[in-house]
Amino acid sequence: MDYFLMYQYIVAGVLLVVMINFIINNYLFKNTIKHKLPESFLKEKPLISVLIPARNEEDNIKRCINSLLKQDYENIEILVLDDGSTDRTAEVINKLSKKDVRVRLYHGKPLARGWLGKSYACQQLAGYAKGQYFIFVDADTLHFPTSISSAVACLLKYEVDALSVFAKQIMVTLHERMALPFSNFMILGFMPLALIRKSKKALFCTAIGQFMLFKKEVYEAIGGHESVKGEILEDIIISKQVKRCGYKFMIFDGRSNLYCRMYHNFSEVVNGYAKVLFPAFDHSIPVISTVIVSIAVGYLVPFIMLPLGIIFDWQQIYINIIVLQIIFVLIPKIILSIRFRMKAVDLLLHPFSVIYLLSTMVNSVLQYRLNTGVCWKGRTYNIEAGDEEELKMINDNYK
Repeated sequence: MDYFLMYQYIVAGVLLVVMINFIINNYLFKNTIKHKLPESFLKEKPLISVLIPARNEEDNIKRCINSLLKQDYENIEILVLDDGSTDRTAEVINKLSKKDVRVRLYHGKPLARGWLGKSYACQQLAGYAKGQYFIFVDADTLHFPTSISSAVACLLKYEVDALSVFAKQIMVTLHERMALPFSNFMILGFMPLALIRKSKKALFCTAIGQFMLFKKEVYEAIGGHESVKGEILEDIIISKQVKRCGYKFMIFDGRSNLYCRMYHNFSEVVNGYAKVLFPAFDHSIPVISTVIVSIAVGYLVPFIMLPLGIIFDWQQIYINIIVLQIIFVLIPKIILSIRFRMKAVDLLLHPFSVIYLLSTMVNSVLQYRLNTGVCWKGRTYNIEAGDEEELKMINDNYK
């Protein structure tokens, strides 16, 4: 039996399944901008609360709030919580609040025991909100005039109770372009989107905290952010909490009316991914190791084997299957590049982007397991030695 040939067939088969799922998901991942609010909603004009936790966001918060003030749906309140910032964040917000009464500034309370910073900030904001709908957005997002109305329209049309909108990620540096596209690729390639809305299982769910919309009564029924108070990936976990409580959730493509630049340099990319990757796999070494090996085998090894096979004159059937594997990898990447208008040259750098991703995954494990912690916005996220179940957050500002 030719085990090497069998191995190639298995890899090709798995990549084919992923590619087919990606193509289906590419259709199901609906663009929010195509949806409009019904006349009945516009006539009633319920209040929508836009809630922004802000920590050291001096460079972003003004742009974010100004873009929200230009929404085509005007009955909104914009509540911003200064979460212990050490820069001019509060000052910037305060100036904007004096120009428009819809903007209000709140100062965050000292971090309570057992909470992580963002969840605690969001929970406080929800306590101040008066709207029938809660929209949590990150301070580094930029909103086109229809970002709110189109998201609520999607909530109503698809009859879901909460949703998350994925922003178009602005990627300038090579570091950003090598790392960030994998987020959308992993969701569209490996998550069956049809099951996010239709299945009752929390397993089939994901979200991104840059834009999350809840019906007020649903947010309160699931326990709000208190239900995920100790979770680093609070956005994903709270989306699963929606489904655990019997409600419907869905994700949407906001590339046409919601932008975000998450990172700006190598250090931010490394620290940002270090913060979330290991927790994404439940701090499990076996699980993340399996994922690392699987990604390497499916998305890197074929690009190494092809030139080796040509150089050492492997059997043609080996070459043919390896070429097929590369095609199955590149078709989703090409579709992704076209949909999100990425640089075509980055397709040629695919093997290097995989190496980049794998390196950040390993780094995330090392940062947590060596007990040095991951520093993000002045806070250090850590796992205490010998106890992977307990997550300790050290905040020097709240000693």
